[in-house]
Amino acid sequence: MAEWTKKSWQNFEALQQPNWPDAEAYEKSVATIAKLPPLVFAGEIRAMKKDLAAASRGDAFLLMGGDCSEDFENCTAPHIRETLKIILQMAVVLSYAGGKPVVKVGRMAGQYAKPRSADLETIDGVSLPSYRGDMVNSPAFTKESRTPDPARMVHGYHLSAATMNILRAFTKGGYGSLERVHAWNNEFVKASPMGRNYERLGKSIDRALNFMRVVGIDTNTPQFNQAQFYTSHEALLMGYEEALTRKDSITNEWYDCSAHMVWIGDRTRQLDGAHVEFLSGVKNPIGMKVGPKHDLDVICQLARKLNPENEAGRLTLITRFGKDIEQHLPGLIRMVKREGLDVVWCCDPMHGNTYTAETGHKTRNFNDILQEIQCFFEIHWAEGSVPGGVHFEMTGQNVTECTGGGRNIIAQNLAENYQTNCDPRLNAEQSLELAFQISEMIRG
Repeated sequence: MAEWTKKSWQNFEALQQPNWPDAEAYEKSVATIAKLPPLVFAGEIRAMKKDLAAASRGDAFLLMGGDCSEDFENCTAPHIRETLKIILQMAVVLSYAGGKPVVKVGRMAGQYAKPRSADLETIDGVSLPSYRGDMVNSPAFTKESRTPDPARMVHGYHLSAATMNILRAFTKGGYGSLERVHAWNNEFVKASPMGRNYERLGKSIDRALNFMRVVGIDTNTPQFNQAQFYTSHEALLMGYEEALTRKDSITNEWYDCSAHMVWIGDRTRQLDGAHVEFLSGVKNPIGMKVGPKHDLDVICQLARKLNPENEAGRLTLITRFGKDIEQHLPGLIRMVKREGLDVVWCCDPMHGNTYTAETGHKTRNFNDILQEIQCFFEIHWAEGSVPGGVHFEMTGQNVTECTGGGRNIIAQNLAENYQTNCDPRLNAEQSLELAFQISEMIRG
């Protein structure tokens, strides 16, 4: 077998790549990114893998959340802060009410590319390249907007770097302090039942912190006034990922420094494909989406290729089965247990529950999402396995993209604030409601 290098993926077929019209401009953009600083660092990546190892044992819980596909225009401090706020809120609920530390991961600082079912999109007889995320082209249906532009990868890198700066400033500079749990509550959520539940929980945390200070425990430490926050995205654009793959000076190992965790999608996890080849050689934690159309033998072979040393925290299986979860998850768990594979089990209850409402909007129903999560926990308990985490498409904004939840959004409400260019997201109130529900499940 040929030795892995960060370029060896080029010897394999790479699916879901844009048809870049100018090869010279593409190579120039990749070369530019290769000279720029890493977005994350090897030591941070190793820390995340250690935290995920705890989640694989049931000693921690993984919470992944963020936009389906980030938008260049939304790379602003307020937008990043609102998304971070709801993830911090959810994590507080899950850790305090659920009784376990939470591994907080944002689909942020690089989730600018998306796979598509077809290379072309046709409207009124006109066919143009499909929108593949802001790092490739623009959603406007014009030839100029839809032509893949490799310079957008360089722009995406700089916006990802700006996002990382904001995230580090917020989480390490006091904003992530447990003293600020009340400040994380969004204005439009505060008056809701979930917002009031959260405020009560915040008061309990205040009393707990005050008691610690009374008995002489110093709460002015990183454990109390900082938050550990990781980033992730789908490793889709191979040139971009290769350009940000660097050798660690301490361990002499290769890390994809575009994010702490990168994942491989259901459409690109071919055993003989470029994405699997590339991810098999970097030392990051790797996620792998598994949908209904999987083959158990292939999943087993993929797990062994992506995690040959069966290292705890290295591989997260992100299942996305929708209403078919009871048909597919038990057999997958049994295979993993039978083969002795060490994985983190994570539920993506979003992608299998997408449908088109009568208004024409792509949407998801809150109850369907909750039902898949409940089934995920119950099946793992029945099989003697560990339900290790959840993966949401969500935002801190007051959007109306998913139906149901505390305000009972119906199809006719979707047009009120439907903002996504991609898949529908949970808003802050719906996300917080799910966190309270999941905390009950974590406690068992």
